[in-house]
Order: sequence, then structure tokens, then C-alpha cells
Amino acid sequence: MEIKAFKAYRFNPAVAGDTGRCIAPPYDVINDAQQEELYQQNPYNIVRIDKGKIQAGDNETQNQYTRAADYLTDWLKRDVLVQDAKETIYGYVQDFEIGGAGYQRSGFVALGKLAEFGSGVQPHEKTLDGPKADRLKLTLATDAQFGQIFMLYDDAKKTADKIIERIIAARKAAVDFTEEDGVRHRLFLIEDDKDIAAILEMMKDKETLIADGHHRYETALNYKRLTKKPSADWQMITFINMQNSGLVVLPTHRLVGNLSNFDMDSLVKKMQDEFKVTEFTYSSDDSKQKARGLMFKRMKKAFEQGNNGFGIYDGGKFYFIVLTTRKHLAELNISEASKSLDVVVLHKLILEGLLGIGEEQLAGEKNIEYIKDIGVAVDEAVAAVDSGKMQVLFFMNPTKVEQVKAVAAENEKMPQKSTFFFPKIFTGLTINKL
Repeated sequence: MEIKAFKAYRFNPAVAGDTGRCIAPPYDVINDAQQEELYQQNPYNIVRIDKGKIQAGDNETQNQYTRAADYLTDWLKRDVLVQDAKETIYGYVQDFEIGGAGYQRSGFVALGKLAEFGSGVQPHEKTLDGPKADRLKLTLATDAQFGQIFMLYDDAKKTADKIIERIIAARKAAVDFTEEDGVRHRLFLIEDDKDIAAILEMMKDKETLIADGHHRYETALNYKRLTKKPSADWQMITFINMQNSGLVVLPTHRLVGNLSNFDMDSLVKKMQDEFKVTEFTYSSDDSKQKARGLMFKRMKKAFEQGNNGFGIYDGGKFYFIVLTTRKHLAELNISEASKSLDVVVLHKLILEGLLGIGEEQLAGEKNIEYIKDIGVAVDEAVAAVDSGKMQVLFFMNPTKVEQVKAVAAENEKMPQKSTFFFPKIFTGLTINKL
């Protein structure tokens, strides 16, 4: 992939204060409470631009997108955001813990030349209509790129990783911020011409795979087609080496509701044609937690053994199901790489085959809510079933990086929200003005 260094706009601490108070998680993981918290955190927090509040009376000429453009114009005018003087590649380092184990994931931010899918860039997930329309409106209003696309490449020599490792040891970070959940974000400036040249040369023959940010990448392609601006040929991207030891994928669970005539007993009976079903009952809060733990234990074993297994919660019982026959999978006109995926088995055999949640419903998110396995999200999803707001919760194991590569190599896409690369890459560390 052709890449280049660029002069990013970054928050100016002399005006905006601590940059850590000005950046934010990606727009698509920010709920209403987090949005309000970010608004209060700093008057210059990037959330005002990247996911601004919708206000009463908004219309075609006054809305969150026009306000985003106004904020950007104002912040540039008052030097809240200032442009770096030198063409730079930005080393991005994240330190975090999962289950008590420490990890460090490093990558670099540069501009990548846009290419249609299949021409050096591969997607691995299908996209949703709503987010693409939203991101295009924001980009057209502001003519700028704020959120990162998380792109994977494969370099066994670890060229960029070694350069970043050397810079970490030699200099202070331009940004050093630890968020509430303990993830530390650091930004380092890679300005040496030799280092930049080495990274550019390394990337020339690399095929890339979008890990996160499919909607943003498709939006960039749409913006390029609409505006025909030369600057629109380039997209701000965070590149992470598949060989990086800190590359972690977590599961995304499926919370299902709004199904007419849903009956769990009937679903269990139907699933027994293709799955072995184990039920975990409970009679108290303590035994409920024990049942949940037993379900997750069985799921972990299935993952380690390479079996397609899932957990289910219906408000009364926990279940563990494991695929026992591949008869219906064999009938699908997809590659063996896709057939091996838990998410394909769940979507094709259960959500679509047994519950009638097809491509149209998935794309419109009419019956499904995606739950990222982090923080209290799982507890909140269980509570949504307990309250009757939703009907059933499907628990997933994570998709392996090797599976993502294999599916992309077949020029196929996984269902929406098949992967959750943790931690998220924050918005606002660098901004690319078009």
C-alpha cells in the first residue's frame, strides 16, 4: 500500500489544556451518558465534532454536522488545533491489561492512498447503512478526517515496530494519557527522514486488511467519488502489524429482540437438529452466577478445541450449544474459511435459519444489538433480557486473527461486528484536513 507522512493538526495544550481531556473513543462506541461526560470533560473535546449532540429544532441547515464544521473553523482560528510544521509519521502505543495480563500494542499513523477493495485493501466485515450515511455527512460538512481506520498489515521483519520501540526508549511522548479503564495512550513523532523512508518502503508491497473502521473507509471512498478532490485520495490510517504481540481480539455478543411469537422452548427443540444443547438452571443470584460461569467455561473449552460453540441466555436459563453436524453449512455457497467461523454458524443457522433475522434485518439493526465484551456491557445485556426489553442473548467466542486473514484471502466478508479489536483507537490524536 502506498503511504506518506503528513502534517497533522493536533490539540494545542497552551490553549486546549491536557490533550488527554480532548480526545475520545470512536464515535460508534460512545453512548449518551459517555457523550455527556465527554462534553463536560473539556470544552474542546473532539466529541463535539465527531459525535455531536442532536438538538431540538435541528434541520437541514442547522444540525450536528453544521455545528461540527463551526467548531472546527473556530478551533483552527483560535489555535486550539495547530498543524505540525514537518511531514511526520506518528507512533501510537497503547498499554493495557486483560484478565490480569499486561499487553502493549504499537502501530503508526500515516496517510494511505485509497484503493477499491481487492486492490491492496481487503475488508473483512459487512457494513451497516446508517453509520455510512452519518460519516459521509460529517466529512462533507467538515472536509476533514478525525477518526482512525485500524488497518492490519503483515511484516515479519517488524520494521516499524522496531523504529517505534527505539523511539519509545529515547524520547518523551507528545501525548501521554491514561483513560479511566486503565488503557494508556501515547503518541510519538517519527520525524527522522531515514525512519520515514524505511516505513514507506516497507509498506510498498504490503496487502492490508481493515480491522476496524469499515464504515469510515467506505465513507472515504464515497467522499472521493463525490468531491473529486486530489486530497481525498488519501485517508488517515493507523497501521498495526499482524505480528505485533499486543494484537488482541475480543468477542461481540448478540442481543436479540422485537421478534414476534418468540418461544425459547421451540428454539431449543429446533437447535437440537444441529447442535448439542446443555442447559444451566439456577434458583438464586448466587446459583445464577455459577450457571453463567459454567456456560462460559464450556465456551472457552469449545474455543480451545476449535469447535463452534455458543452461550445463550433467555432470562430463565443459561445454555451452551455446540455444533454437531455440518450438513446445512455444507449447503452454503461460501468458502471453508467462512464456514469455520462461529459468527457465520450463528448468523446463518440460527439467526437467519431459525429466527428469520436475515441480511435486511441485520443491516438495519431491527432485531439485533451488538454487545462488546468489555466493562459492564455483558451485565447490562443480561439485565436487558431480565427486564423484558430484549428476548435472548447469544454469547460469542472471539474470532481469531488467522481466521480474519483466511476469510479476507477468499475475498469474502464476515457478518457485521464479527471482531472487536481491543483497545479502541482514540479519535482526535491526529486530524487530517482535506
